[in-house]
Amino acid sequence: MKVAMICTEKLPVPPVRGGAIQTYIAGIADFLGQRHNLTVLGTTDPSLSLDENVRNVRYVRVNGMGVFETYAEEVIKFLQANTFDVIHVFNRPRLVPLIREVCPNARIMLSMHNDMFDLAKIDPEIAKKTIAETETIVTISDYVGRVISTLYPESTGKLRTIYSGVDLQTFVPWEKSQQARQIRQELRATHNLGNKQVILFVGRLTPKKGADILVRAMNDLHRQHPNIALVLVGGSWYGVDKISDYVAYVRSLADRSPIPVITTGFVAAEDIHHWFWAGDIFVCPSQWEEPLARVHYEAMAAGLPFVTTKRGGNAEVIIGGNGLLVEEPENPLSFSTQLTTLLASRDLQRRMGSSGRRLAEERFTWDRVAREVLDVWESKRQR
Repeated sequence: MKVAMICTEKLPVPPVRGGAIQTYIAGIADFLGQRHNLTVLGTTDPSLSLDENVRNVRYVRVNGMGVFETYAEEVIKFLQANTFDVIHVFNRPRLVPLIREVCPNARIMLSMHNDMFDLAKIDPEIAKKTIAETETIVTISDYVGRVISTLYPESTGKLRTIYSGVDLQTFVPWEKSQQARQIRQELRATHNLGNKQVILFVGRLTPKKGADILVRAMNDLHRQHPNIALVLVGGSWYGVDKISDYVAYVRSLADRSPIPVITTGFVAAEDIHHWFWAGDIFVCPSQWEEPLARVHYEAMAAGLPFVTTKRGGNAEVIIGGNGLLVEEPENPLSFSTQLTTLLASRDLQRRMGSSGRRLAEERFTWDRVAREVLDVWESKRQR
């Protein structure tokens, strides 16, 4: 089959600027390209060619200016000039009716990574047309599927959860790799972390990600565990190191913290795993209904125990004792309580980290994701 996977207008594939959707596509494209004639259509980037073949996959990049309407025009022009059997759209349901007009015979799939079916983001009539024209709607968590089916019950029979994956060769426990041990030592020495237990946050520094709540949790936590440090990895946006008002606020809290708080700013996607090697406990303090943050998979693959919030789909990856759940994410004390449990026992940390690594190996490989997507493509059913 000839297949087109259409990324969003925000960030390019491969994920040279980061991005969960871009990482997802890059993680499965090679596998899928070995089985079908695959084209990945995405947005331009100065570091990438406009049209290139990498292994078995063709990458075409059009200049959408980061604006949906402009990008949609470029996508439609490309599809008018090229014929595909399957068109797999990522996280842009508004594209589907436009694509159907110029590709009347193509099978259209849709992958949903967040709340783009929200009433504030798509007109209900367009949403209904999208659902009618889509063969399968893949979601990254059961939570995302529940939200869509609640808004549009007619979507229920088309929904299928396919959890994301992680590169098990890149994200490895630091104890298992000489390179990882060396980088861990170097990062800790550079930032004066010494033998402290390092609590790690990785993500964009925005209010909904909750970094400020985590910093405030340190005020209580240090009383029982003074030998700790907090590392906040990330900038205000993908590929950007701008000091937003929120970033400035988090850094002001960090300056007043009773423990060392390191804010790294933006870290390139190819270097993120280094910080997982430097950490001991991972925390996802999301305040919003997170679809299911991919950093959980990275923490598990790196063998780190984690604390996450009861928001959206995050709790779906707490399986068999690999992490702890915060029931009240807006309360810093909820984080300090769960972190105290972990900090009090290195043995518990190791057991939870080992459990997470096993889960990553058993359930969250990119091969598994690719095989499930392949099954969607090859299991034809009526719209």
